[in-house]
Amino acid sequence: MDLNTRKLAIAFGSVLRELRLRRKLTQEKLASECGLDRSYISLLELGRQLPSLKTMLALSHGLRISLTHLASWVEEKLKEISDE
Repeated sequence: MDLNTRKLAIAFGSVLRELRLRRKLTQEKLASECGLDRSYISLLELGRQLPSLKTMLALSHGLRISLTHLASWVEEKLKEISDE
């Protein structure tokens, strides 16, 4: 994974974890609601995987937010990471 891709994965994972915790969901519960495996949620949150658009849509539905909102939060987090 190149540096920019790694930063994107970390930003996405950080946002995913924050939103999941705000909704008071476990990784297992979110995975179940999205039709994903719990271990995949963990890999996303750790920044070890990048989701497909289909997965992002499933996650946004599971988190009860719009895909646009999710992408916006990731973009903001990416800016924070890049400024460090």
